[in-house]
Amino acid sequence: MAMLQKTVNGDFDTILRRVTECVLNGSMSATLEDQCDYRTGVARCSVRVFERYSYLGGNRVSMNVTLFQSGNGPVELCAITSGGSQALFFKVNTLGEESFLATLEELF
Repeated sequence: MAMLQKTVNGDFDTILRRVTECVLNGSMSATLEDQCDYRTGVARCSVRVFERYSYLGGNRVSMNVTLFQSGNGPVELCAITSGGSQALFFKVNTLGEESFLATLEELF
């Protein structure tokens, strides 16, 4: 598992669109598996789950991206990848997870 946490300044909808485009355009096998959006009072939260095939690991890797904003404050971004390990009891060969996450690290 690999994780990226960032505080991003800017428009919530623009950041969400940039994240989605960046992930989907970053790999020909990347797909948006599901999504949900919440808004209550002045707070917003969007969750996106992406998946792609990892050539390095020979398996599929998922990435959950959550954006949160309260009022006009900065947007908090948390991206977590999972599923890149091939071992039964220990996590080995997590290069696919790290590579998937790197697509977002370059955006911010």
